[in-house]
Amino acid sequence: MAQKATIKKEISFSGVGVHSGQNVVCLLKPSTSGEILFSVNDEESFEIRIDPFRVESSFSSILTDGQRKVHTVEHLLSALYVFGVDSLDIELDGSEIPILDGSAWPIANALEECGIQTLPQKKTFLKVTKPFVVREENASISVVPDEEFKISYTIEFDHPAIQKQALDLVVSKESFLEEIAPARTFGFLKDVERLWDKGLALGGSLENAIVLDKNGILNGPLRFDDEFVRHKIVDFIGDLSLMGNPLIGHFSAHKAGHSLHLKAVRFLIENPEVYTLL
Repeated sequence: MAQKATIKKEISFSGVGVHSGQNVVCLLKPSTSGEILFSVNDEESFEIRIDPFRVESSFSSILTDGQRKVHTVEHLLSALYVFGVDSLDIELDGSEIPILDGSAWPIANALEECGIQTLPQKKTFLKVTKPFVVREENASISVVPDEEFKISYTIEFDHPAIQKQALDLVVSKESFLEEIAPARTFGFLKDVERLWDKGLALGGSLENAIVLDKNGILNGPLRFDDEFVRHKIVDFIGDLSLMGNPLIGHFSAHKAGHSLHLKAVRFLIENPEVYTLL
């Protein structure tokens, strides 16, 4: 799709925020602005535009204007990216996107049913032309030129239900709907009290996350044998979408997370010699 796009009609969904524990209503509204704008109306009203240099990571990706924040945007942004939606007004009565069932599937399904309409503005594609690598301790993201948008992701956890998982994917609407969107977020029971102490995971439950104790999965069955790495790709797409451009290149992540995803985005922005705009 060479033109910018929005949705054909409004979409509304609601549910608990996985970290805040608050119930939130989220309304997606068609827009001709050519950008994605978040409007929050709770104790105060404010707007936040996407700025990759004002995104925080703390067990999710968080948009901020320096003072106010919109939490857990990655699943929504992932679905919007894959459907080519880059012009949208998002209205919230709280400061966190509802977690729904822990996956991007409910949002992707709503977008599929709603339909997409193109706008007069042209998209600008970002094509990687030179390889680069970003690292954090034992994690890395390497990027090389390609003629498509590809993701290779590898995770390793010292847990019998996960261990090492890897997946290669050419990103498209079809592959996202069938292979990625249904994969749910996951967490470990041993980490719950620590997260609560940080004011996180207050809305987490067996209904919106895969929960693992030291021996296995508390709320199976899994939707995919390798659901864990598939969900990491959901997060990765959502974080890469913060660039604001459709991407052409092969992005390979090893033991990465939101912080390193954002580091790769910022590296791209700061190093225009490694890409060209089409």
